[in-house]
Amino acid sequence: MTGKNARQNAFLRLVSGNGVTVESESHYSLLNHEEVVIGRDPSCHFVLDALKYRTVSRRHAIIRPLPLSPDGQCDWVICDLNSANGTYLNKRQLQGSQQLQPGDRITLGHDGPQLIFDYEFPEEQPGVTIQEAVTPSYFSTSYQTSTKNNDSVSFTQLFPIISTGKDLTSKAYLLPGIITVIFVVLMFATVGQEQTNQIIVAIYIAFAAYYFIYRLCGKDKPWWELLICVFLTMLILRSPILPGFIHIFRERLPGSLPSDQESITFTELLVRMFFGAGLMEELLKALPVLAAYLIGRGLPSPWRERIGVWEPLDGILLGTASALGFTLVETLGQYVPQIAQSVQAEFGTEAGQLAAFQLLIARILGSVAGHMAYSGYLGYFVGLAVLKPSKSWQILLVGYFTASGLHALWNTTGALFGWVLLVIVGVLSYAFLMAAILKARVLSPNRSKNFATRFFNSK
Repeated sequence: MTGKNARQNAFLRLVSGNGVTVESESHYSLLNHEEVVIGRDPSCHFVLDALKYRTVSRRHAIIRPLPLSPDGQCDWVICDLNSANGTYLNKRQLQGSQQLQPGDRITLGHDGPQLIFDYEFPEEQPGVTIQEAVTPSYFSTSYQTSTKNNDSVSFTQLFPIISTGKDLTSKAYLLPGIITVIFVVLMFATVGQEQTNQIIVAIYIAFAAYYFIYRLCGKDKPWWELLICVFLTMLILRSPILPGFIHIFRERLPGSLPSDQESITFTELLVRMFFGAGLMEELLKALPVLAAYLIGRGLPSPWRERIGVWEPLDGILLGTASALGFTLVETLGQYVPQIAQSVQAEFGTEAGQLAAFQLLIARILGSVAGHMAYSGYLGYFVGLAVLKPSKSWQILLVGYFTASGLHALWNTTGALFGWVLLVIVGVLSYAFLMAAILKARVLSPNRSKNFATRFFNSK
């Protein structure tokens, strides 16, 4: 039989998931005036057990009724709610919305629970409301009891660590928490050992600042590659490459820095800083990014896309990682020892140690609006040049000169003016980087797979 009645009684049936077979008679009727949200959250219409189906997001997918046709029939569409593991319709990942057909198989996650969508006659399947049949039999009793009696407490409510499972690492920042605990213990263990303690504190603050940028970018990039980028920049600063750069930009080009910066005009100092700090240091920090691009070109897929620079987000992540290495070497190897010796000579050892520690925190934490901002902004243009090869040189020059200009402006303002103008320049640099990240996320060819796209809706 076909007709109006057959089309008005759509249902879902949970058939399997993670090797668990569910009773075939578990039907979930859909009402043609109500959308159905599927997920693990108790507020969903179709609730799945959090213990058994950990690949399912709290709000995973939604099934919506379309307006009734003139003959009274109702069709249905399914949409993914930016779930962490995706929704699959007949083994193909769902993109956007798609109309459901009788017999369609919906899979929540690549290997998660499966639902069959179909129609039935009213006389063949007694009407069951979604609240009565939405939860499998092994979970429905406890859920209905908790709905009727708010005083009842389930086992997973008493011991939430048992039911969270994979969510601890993917959504609860477990790994950053573990690293923080390790570094805190190391800080306690090195109290009294000035240099060792400074290195540990500097590394922790630096990578905390970088993690902030990484989360904003929202793209998975191998951590080992990012660490290689950090160490490669540190090696470059200890290699003959640095003296070569100094010779070119500060001796051959007008980038020599005067010893008495207060007696120089703003324009002259800005020009010198543009060549001697901006152009020189930004090109140096861009070397690992360019190396990643060249290496990636010679690799087979999918390593080519994971390792290389193929979009602005890649350039930002690698550029800021390179800046991290630069900041650590510059701070620990130059500025901290200098300030410690200077203050110690005038006020004593304890004052020198305190001043060094204060400078360390300010320089490394401030790299988000300093070295990381300039290099991340230039990295955006490196990735953009890959996306737009016909305009690559124009794009690269705009990014290189802009990043170098911001760098020079910060150095010049810090040398000649007070902290108020320095704040303005720092905020400007930070805003440039954030704008680049936001635009890069929009331009990303893989934005639907980036965790920044699905982060808020998959919590």
